[in-house]
Formats: sequence, C-alpha cells, structure tokens
Amino acid sequence: MPLDTSTYALSLLRLDGRRWNELRRIHAQISTQAAADGSAYLEMGNTKVICTVSGPSEGRRGQGQGGEGGKARIEVEVNLAGFAGVERKKRARGDRRIAELQHTLTQAYTSTLLTHLYPHSTILITLHILSLDGSLLAATLNAATLALIDAGIPMSNYLVACTAGSTSFEESDNADPLLDLNGQEEQELPFVTVGILGDGDKVSVLVMESRVQMSRLETMLVVAVDGCKRVREILDGVVREHGRNMVEGAVG
Repeated sequence: MPLDTSTYALSLLRLDGRRWNELRRIHAQISTQAAADGSAYLEMGNTKVICTVSGPSEGRRGQGQGGEGGKARIEVEVNLAGFAGVERKKRARGDRRIAELQHTLTQAYTSTLLTHLYPHSTILITLHILSLDGSLLAATLNAATLALIDAGIPMSNYLVACTAGSTSFEESDNADPLLDLNGQEEQELPFVTVGILGDGDKVSVLVMESRVQMSRLETMLVVAVDGCKRVREILDGVVREHGRNMVEGAVG
C-alpha cells in the first residue's frame, strides 16, 4: 500500500544531509575479480563490499554430495576487515554476528537460486566487508545478487534489499520513518532490513532486532519496500551497462 506522507516533516534533514526518503549514493561494478566465476563491488554510502562467487562445483572440502534432495548446497563466507569499522579490531572466527549474517544470506539464496539445476554441487559466495557504515545485510545481499548474475547462476528473480527505520523508540505518534540508515542511525534507532524479489512487493528477507509498535512497523515496511524498488532500478542499470560493455568489447 502507498505511504501517506502528509503527516511527515519532509523539510527536516538528517545528519548526513538527506531527507527521510533519500537513499545514500550507490555505486556498483560487475566482474571485478577475473579469477572468480562471478564477482561484484558495491558501495551503499560508506559501506563497501566485495563479493565473489565460485561454482557450481562438485563438492567442497570433502563434502562431495552438495545439498540435500539433489540440489546444490549454498555456502556463504563473510570476512570483516579489521579496519572496516570505527575501531580497528580482529573478529573471532566464530563471531556470533558474522555467523548470523552468513546464515541469513545462506537461507535467502537457498530459496532464491534454482539449486535443483545443479545437483550434488556447491555454490560458494564469499563476501569481504571493506568499510562498514550501516545497512550491512542489505549491502551484502545486493553485492551477492550482482556477483551471482555475473556468474550466470539462474535465480527465480533479483533479490535486492534496503533498510528503513523510525525516528524514536518511544511510543509516539510523531515518529517519522527513515530510509537507508547509516551506521550512527542504526545505533540509535529501531530499523528493519527488507529484501524483495523482482519489482513487486514479495518480501523474501525480513530481519529486525529492535522492538517497535506494530503500527510503526507497517510504515517501516512500506518505506523499505519502496527503497528496494529504487535499489533494483540502480542495479538494473549496472547490469545493463555491464552487458553493453561486454558487447562492445566482443565487437571491438
């Protein structure tokens, strides 16, 4: 359903100069790593991610049988650089936050990729977080989608993601929605990450770790889905530009 914007203070600016419904700058490239089957580089504001895809390949690390039921196994590895955040620190191998992120990505692409076309095989998605400033799950999902497209692995549709938040934890009718939160906003405000398939309203990923009123959650979902559609348009442009470059390179 469309969002009624008549009650929101549209003139107010956020700390980074954006209005409530503005995306941060998104920059992306495809085929950035020649040695990988598929690769992509993506920036959402100051969050920067490199993604590589290997496979489908027969087995991995002695597993051999791939996924269950004659389907490919999806594996995700996330590496967070020590210099990615404000504080320089090395993440432990079993870091809970990284494990949760890997699990979410694995579940998302297991249900999105046409894994039945590659029985007894493994598809490995590796993500390197170079800079972290909010919307980490959304950025990794978008980068992985581009890398999978580059690898030529069929999927039911594009999976794109975006975040949306609310201006206050308190039960207040004056709380306004915010689109595409940065790191500082995520530390202070409740927010939700939404991933949709295609250009419709089908939600494939929904992650929220904050408590918020149900009425405000509905507004946040509407804003996030609208943001996903705008991200989809941007990623479509990246894919089209890459396709044109490939054709021109072949002709040349």
